[in-house]
Amino acid sequence: MIKRILLPLSIFLLAAGCSTQTKVLEREAGDFDLKLGTAPTRSMAHGLVEPTTAGAFHGGLDLTHASGWYAGQWSPSAGITNGTSLQVNSYAGFLQQPMDDSLGYELGLIHYDFPELENRDRDGYYAGLNFAGSRLGMALNAAPGRTDSTLFLDLGSVTPFGVGVKVKYGSYALENPHYLPGNRSIEMFNDWSLNISRPWLGIQLDLSYTGSSLTGAECEAYSGQNAQCDALVMFRAERQLY
Repeated sequence: MIKRILLPLSIFLLAAGCSTQTKVLEREAGDFDLKLGTAPTRSMAHGLVEPTTAGAFHGGLDLTHASGWYAGQWSPSAGITNGTSLQVNSYAGFLQQPMDDSLGYELGLIHYDFPELENRDRDGYYAGLNFAGSRLGMALNAAPGRTDSTLFLDLGSVTPFGVGVKVKYGSYALENPHYLPGNRSIEMFNDWSLNISRPWLGIQLDLSYTGSSLTGAECEAYSGQNAQCDALVMFRAERQLY
């Protein structure tokens, strides 16, 4: 578990989170690169683990050594508005990111801390690989009452059509089974998603499919990453005006 040694500084940064524009302050100190800001400065496991923003006041810091070691803390919520609570995410890891097409990798851990709530803290472990534009991310989250594991694959731009392909698969194990009518229970379930994207005439086209191993009444037990339990297909076309 990562200790809360950076908590006072992260909380100090939360006051800047009320600005309408997210800002990142970057400074070099010898072999270290320090970033302070009101927007997350890092995603872990090549995009699988990403800090989120849950409240109006948020901020954090990230310290990276030239060798590849890094540590940081991100507070997505200060808990000073109604319906929110203080949350502090502390992480540390190692990232080997080569400049050429050779193999890169990452290993790390993250601790989600909820000082104002009981039995909400959880730990996450993650790893990532990247090679020639393709990325593979793996994450394991251990929380009270459940264990979540996720596998993420980003194939980049697949030739010959220049189509981007991303796949995510999640597995969830419940410590206490969810009981259904008819003396049935659910202790484990899975979900998945597939996203295909391609730029066309200045328009970004995205086609996505999500689904899970639960159907019908079983969806009462669903608490995965997708927007809904049942299968869903969505198409989106987006164009920036300026």
